[in-house]
Amino acid sequence: MTKTLIQGAQVLLENDYFDTVSLLIENKHISAILPADQTVADAQSLDATNRIIIPGLVNGHTHSHGALARGGVPDDAILETFLSGCAWFNLNRSHDDLALCAQLSAVELIRKGCTSCFDLFIELPGPTVEGTHAVAEAYHNIGMRAVVAPMIADRTIYQALPGLLDRFDGALKDAVAAMTMPDWDHTLSVCENALRAWPVPTDRVKPGIGPTIPLHCSDGMTRGCADLSETQDIPLQTHLAETRLQQVMAQRKFGTSLTEHLNALGILSHRFSGAHGVWLSDTEMTLLAQHNAGISHNPMSNLRLGSGIAQTRQLADAGVTMGIGTDASNTSDGQNMFEAMRLAAMLSRAQTMDSDQWVRTSEAFDMATRGSARLMGFDNVGQIAVGWAADLVFLDQTYCHYTPQRAILDQIVLAENGAAVREVMIAGHMVFADNHILTMDEAALRARATAAANRITHANDDARTMNAAAAEVVKGFCLRHCSAPLS
Repeated sequence: MTKTLIQGAQVLLENDYFDTVSLLIENKHISAILPADQTVADAQSLDATNRIIIPGLVNGHTHSHGALARGGVPDDAILETFLSGCAWFNLNRSHDDLALCAQLSAVELIRKGCTSCFDLFIELPGPTVEGTHAVAEAYHNIGMRAVVAPMIADRTIYQALPGLLDRFDGALKDAVAAMTMPDWDHTLSVCENALRAWPVPTDRVKPGIGPTIPLHCSDGMTRGCADLSETQDIPLQTHLAETRLQQVMAQRKFGTSLTEHLNALGILSHRFSGAHGVWLSDTEMTLLAQHNAGISHNPMSNLRLGSGIAQTRQLADAGVTMGIGTDASNTSDGQNMFEAMRLAAMLSRAQTMDSDQWVRTSEAFDMATRGSARLMGFDNVGQIAVGWAADLVFLDQTYCHYTPQRAILDQIVLAENGAAVREVMIAGHMVFADNHILTMDEAALRARATAAANRITHANDDARTMNAAAAEVVKGFCLRHCSAPLS
């Protein structure tokens, strides 16, 4: 068993304290934190002079399938027009394409100092065992830590939103009305089979389940996902109150808020997390906290799609477990956790001048590490301490962000953008150094991605035209209903 002694760096320890210490790494974990000058006879020495070492950032919510759709989301898209207008990107994809997307996402995340992600990937018309396993194996082979959760539904957006289909007419109405999703019992059977024969060790890449949006899932499907989450002890994540329209439609469809409806179904638990949570009421926050549930705050896509600004301070104060995510490469135009973490801190300052109500840098960092890890069910990820996973990011202390160096954590959260990342270690193994991903041929990956994107674009010409027309109708529907009051 190889031992590695990392020496010479300033290390972020517990209580947000930086100190020049040595880290002994063995068996994928931090086995000891030693004085800077102490040596270990049987350990390989790694000189980390002029490095700042932090725990790897943890992405609490993303979609790897968005990697092949980068640059494809219109500048004026809101969530609902994105869902209707950009669905064609996910058609005619092979299992190899799903793996390719996971590889592209992992490369981007690692290069930006992220070592773990909660990936709600989609496979249309529904998940397959082979596709799910392809994504899991892609993360395993590149060395990334991940929760791989098939994102599933049994209703299309046109079936999910009450009254939407009535806004269509003619051939376009026939086209969107003809769209269907697989029966939920079949979909969950596939997911269960994928879990039963999981292809990689679960200490680093493990399964989850992702009922996409409560409105898009029948109550039976939602309960089935929760049952699978409980019996298999896997995390469950859904998109919760991402837009105002979702809450308006929930009132119309269920007669109550989204979270109250989920609570009535018995879905909330410590395994449950909601992505976004922009439009949650105080009552909903209390319900989530009572069930030890969590929220992944995704400020980049919330701003990009005009969804709003989540009440992060109120959520945290209510006792909701808070993580931070990037969302997908297409809806956030990147997967930079440093940017997401900075926005989480900065946006709270735009909501009040009372600095006691701001998300402080230490809180934002904790959300982007231990908080997101808790959403993923990893209880030893996101902190540099004995017994914790050796997921480490090495920042260049001589980079301009840290000259002069005064308040290191403030400078990381408020200034870092990934430019100072020099090395990345996951589970005790170096996966990035010398500006190269060590576990992947990036030039070959880029060539494969370019070819796949061109093939998918040309294969889906007809669907793209229809999706664009449907999105215009959806836009009008949203504008009409989004002004409705919330009870």
